[in-house]
Amino acid sequence: MVISDRRNNPGGNADSPFSKTRRMPQHFIKSSASLTAPRQAATESTFGRLIVNADDWGRDARTTQMIYDCVRRGTVSSVSAMVFMEDSVRAAEIARESRIDAGLHLNFTTPFSSAGCPSPLLDRQHKLIRFLQGHSFACAIYHPWLVRSFEYVMESQLDEYRRTYGTDPARIDGHHHMHLCSNVLLGGLLPRGKSVRRYFSFEPGQKIHNRIYRRFTDALLARRYRLTDLFFSLTPIQPSDRLQRIFSLARRLVVEIETHPVNVEEYRFLMGDEIFRWVGSCSVAPHFALGPE
Repeated sequence: MVISDRRNNPGGNADSPFSKTRRMPQHFIKSSASLTAPRQAATESTFGRLIVNADDWGRDARTTQMIYDCVRRGTVSSVSAMVFMEDSVRAAEIARESRIDAGLHLNFTTPFSSAGCPSPLLDRQHKLIRFLQGHSFACAIYHPWLVRSFEYVMESQLDEYRRTYGTDPARIDGHHHMHLCSNVLLGGLLPRGKSVRRYFSFEPGQKIHNRIYRRFTDALLARRYRLTDLFFSLTPIQPSDRLQRIFSLARRLVVEIETHPVNVEEYRFLMGDEIFRWVGSCSVAPHFALGPE
């Protein structure tokens, strides 16, 4: 495995994250997407899509199987694949054979568990885990002494995805959303032009503790990457009107919903009949796409 020795100058990027952007029309669910430039097709109400994406594909055999059940049920559009985990290689084989849409689920916070994981990679990831889990605001702090470790762990996962899936990842998100931490974003580690997961969209009554950082992040993401219009978690499933409102937005906007089928409540919902009643005419997309096909 070749690890690139790329160096980045986070302070020397000519793209300003504070450039002027258009606002999304007001909806009954207020979204952080209103702070960035949304896609023209969505804002003109010409295209909508409901994407249900399952995280942690390949983390272990049980997680992979529960996600696979939901994919076959037609309630999961795509998966986010972990590499260097105990079931990563087998999960990649399943995804390739079954034509499952799999992006890369970057992991900076959970120890790699594959038997063949190189010890230098384990050591560097351990440094990142200690930093990112050491403080609740660590994600927003740029750590100059960990630049090389972030680069190494990031490039190692990209290389491993290419090796096991036979292609570059078309989209990238992160375990515990750490693909949005300062060292990754300001270091320019995410390849430009990829589909990248945005921050959670705001919901009515939600308290936002890091609003300024979200504004900065959303503006930066909108300039460099392809984004969905809105992003929500599947949970809480109750009360039912929450998900029904979110599903209804997919009639005119591209909405991504994050799910973890390894959680029993989410698995039961995705494997049951109720989701089809709540989704109604929207239907769950067969794979991840940001525009008409």
